[in-house]
Amino acid sequence: MSKRFTGDGEQRERGKKIEDLLNETLQNRGQPLDRYEITAILEAKGWNDNRAAEEYGAENVFSLASELWELAHKGVVAGSFQKGERLSPLLYLLMVGRSFLRGTVFAFPMAISIFSMLILEYSLWSYEYLSLELATGIAIGTVMSFMVAGGFMQAIARRGFFYIGQSYYNMARKITFKFIKAGFVICLAISAVFMVFNLFFGVFPSRVSNIVLLYFFFLSAIWLSVTVMYVLKKELVFSLLLVAGIGFVFVFFGLLEMNIIFAQAIALSVVSLMSIILSVYFFSAAEKKMERGIVPALPRTSITIYTTLPYFSYGILYFTFLFLDRIVAWSTNNMYMPYIIWFRGTYELGLDLALFALILPMGFVEVVVSELTINLEAYQREFMSRDTHLLSRLYLKLYYKRMVLVVLISIASALLIYWGVGYLGNFLIFAEKFKLINVGKIRMVFIVALLAYAVLSVALMNALILFVVSQPEMALRSIGPALLGNFIVGFALSRWFDYYFAVFGLLAGAIIFLAFSTKYVRKVLGKLDYYLYAAS
Repeated sequence: MSKRFTGDGEQRERGKKIEDLLNETLQNRGQPLDRYEITAILEAKGWNDNRAAEEYGAENVFSLASELWELAHKGVVAGSFQKGERLSPLLYLLMVGRSFLRGTVFAFPMAISIFSMLILEYSLWSYEYLSLELATGIAIGTVMSFMVAGGFMQAIARRGFFYIGQSYYNMARKITFKFIKAGFVICLAISAVFMVFNLFFGVFPSRVSNIVLLYFFFLSAIWLSVTVMYVLKKELVFSLLLVAGIGFVFVFFGLLEMNIIFAQAIALSVVSLMSIILSVYFFSAAEKKMERGIVPALPRTSITIYTTLPYFSYGILYFTFLFLDRIVAWSTNNMYMPYIIWFRGTYELGLDLALFALILPMGFVEVVVSELTINLEAYQREFMSRDTHLLSRLYLKLYYKRMVLVVLISIASALLIYWGVGYLGNFLIFAEKFKLINVGKIRMVFIVALLAYAVLSVALMNALILFVVSQPEMALRSIGPALLGNFIVGFALSRWFDYYFAVFGLLAGAIIFLAFSTKYVRKVLGKLDYYLYAAS
């Protein structure tokens, strides 16, 4: 029940605010099913009982939703049929350029690290001439950091983009740092469990376990902060931070001849700290541009967990998928194996060079998904409600065309990297490193990884489309079988033949990921009106 308002002026002002809130709540939504649906929409937008009471004098969010429900029932909202306005050629080119750069810039840290290894023989977290024992510790810490931080990265991106899209930068900051805090707590807990487990069972000596935890903790901090930069569209800033970190390693290790582990530890701590400081600064600057008013509170923690859990789970499974073949290869006991996991540098070389093939396709994937999303509202306006099947048919055709484009670009990118590695091998600076690529089994890893990443590019386009229409469960049901296929094929072949054959697990998993994600995207686009309604 609402509080009593005195005066006609206040009543009229409140009535106008209620109408505006109804239009904002039901924007692109149509007629709600019931008052509970309106309550859910309000809570998802950050409304709580205190805010409902302060702004509208309502007893709680449900009371406010009931009032909106009654107002909505005074008449069914019907949108007018009109020709949708799509982007002009100039705006379309600008959109393509921005989206392409955004897609490729996100891969810059990976490219910078690999280039640094090729030229300087070290990066922020690796060194070519480390002992295999220390390299094993760094590799385990790196993989753990991606697998643990991956879920938080997806959760930060999902909720951060959600609030920033509504210009609620204060809420985006609160939820982002809430996830970062939770991420650090989980990292500390896992570190403690790892230490206790290793103390009792002696899996690794202390000199290796300390390296694992050092790189695990600092790299986790860096991955969490780079996600904040991505959400705030400051990816280039992080790339510059990474370059600065490699510069620190160059000074401490290359010039001052400090131990490489100590030099990297200093650089990692500085980069992670600067990333957090810059994230706070960028959020603060964005909040200053916001319109002043009542600061909404975050939804209940239970609601936040429920809405982000599918994205969190996908992040963990996706990064596990990316590194699973490495874990399978490193754990193959067919040669000298002092520990249960032993780093295989030649296997890693083929995979790292093949990773460059992802950069170009990911830029085009970002363009394709942005184009499909931006033009969706315009296309919706061109079809009557009885013709929704025509909209689905149109989008299926667009999807198939864009899919063919991404496939061709992925193949071209793989061929370009294959040719580029062969060409650069002619130069003295790269000759010694790249000559290994021509060795039979390493060459096989390189070629199969190129194919796997080409297939993965198309599967990631599908996953991104599923995220756009708020169907993370379908993305989960795609990556799950892919992870299982990756493990079964890679484990069997590596144990039957040699650890190099673990790469076929990556390829098999990518194909399964593509098959399942394509199936679900076709399902969504086949009933586009239904899934758009559900997503809104």
